[in-house]
Amino acid sequence: MVRSRAAGALAVVLAAAAAGGCSLSEFAASKVGDTLAAGGAGWSSEEDPELVREALPFALKLMESLAAEAPRHRPLRLGLCRGFVSYAAGFLETDAEAIDATDFERARALRERARKLHLRARGYCFDALDLAHSGAGARLLSGDERPLQELEQRDVEVLYWTGAAWGSAVALGLDRPEMVADLPMVRAVFERALKLDETFDHGALHEAMIVFDSMPAMMGGSYERARTHYERAVELSGAARASPHVTWARSSAVPRQARREFEEVLARAVAIDPEAVAAERMANLLAQARARLLLERAADFFFAEDTSEVLE
Repeated sequence: MVRSRAAGALAVVLAAAAAGGCSLSEFAASKVGDTLAAGGAGWSSEEDPELVREALPFALKLMESLAAEAPRHRPLRLGLCRGFVSYAAGFLETDAEAIDATDFERARALRERARKLHLRARGYCFDALDLAHSGAGARLLSGDERPLQELEQRDVEVLYWTGAAWGSAVALGLDRPEMVADLPMVRAVFERALKLDETFDHGALHEAMIVFDSMPAMMGGSYERARTHYERAVELSGAARASPHVTWARSSAVPRQARREFEEVLARAVAIDPEAVAAERMANLLAQARARLLLERAADFFFAEDTSEVLE
């Protein structure tokens, strides 16, 4: 379905180009871009993760071609940011985690590829920001937080995906001091979005903040805040998403060496019915695949006897 929609869109573009007797017009690219950028429902409700894995690269390259022809098309740029983050995090990073113990070099290469795609995604999100707030992307990259105060509720989606792309790139580049130095800015991006609309995407911002508040206190973390974000993310999702449980297990339970809690929350993730909410189907299938992988690798993450209490 995804591939046929993209192919149909390409046919429309080529027809427009032929009719004009020249290269793709910005008008035609924008019209088809509107269709592709708004096509998220087809991806999110898909029941076959491998079909999405195979279709996404084609769709993203098509969207990049259209974006080049429509330089002021904001939804296309946001769609590209979202798409590259989803592909890198949903597939490449999980693939790397699956082979860490058996093929470290291949896992490292996959993570480096994912890091570069996250940076590409960040560039598209910066472009989307710049189209509404000129120069905002470059100022944020330089460490200037002031553009964040100019943003409004309508900018929350692009803020979220900017933070997701940037934060994921940092997480995969912790051996690069220049990337680690970006952490405070990434946190500021999420905090601004949270202030503008804490309910965005059924708790996605609270889930993102689990990661930051699970960091050591010297880096601004707080177990109490992290747990509040976890509980709020679950609440806003209607307990229909597996991903908050996976994020909590990986970001909070592992650093605290709370193995029983790790296993308990991942069991919650696996127990969610992916058919219950069609719009969450693909995200839940991917999160549950990662939950099962983490459970299989539990012995790799825990080194001491667990004396913690199971999370209520």
